[in-house]
Amino acid sequence: MDIQVHSIHFTADKKLIDFITEKVSKLELFFDNIIACEVYLRLDKDVEKENKISELKLLIPGKTLVAKKQCKSFEEATDLATEALRKQVKKHKEKVA
Repeated sequence: MDIQVHSIHFTADKKLIDFITEKVSKLELFFDNIIACEVYLRLDKDVEKENKISELKLLIPGKTLVAKKQCKSFEEATDLATEALRKQVKKHKEKVA
């Protein structure tokens, strides 16, 4: 699976990118036909504490699955978005089977 991480209006450090890559690559355990995953990290302009947005787009044959979460940290947001995608992948796999 090809994983691309896009940080919008800031530069993500290697530690964060490695964390995201590790989390997203675990999705292949549930569905081995994943083509690619695009991760978009952006900061919300609000002054609230929960201003980190992580949006994941998972490309599978014939469909694109999307999950978007907003939390206090990019790690937490990515974790929740990955979990949401895992559920979507399982549902899709049941429909296809």
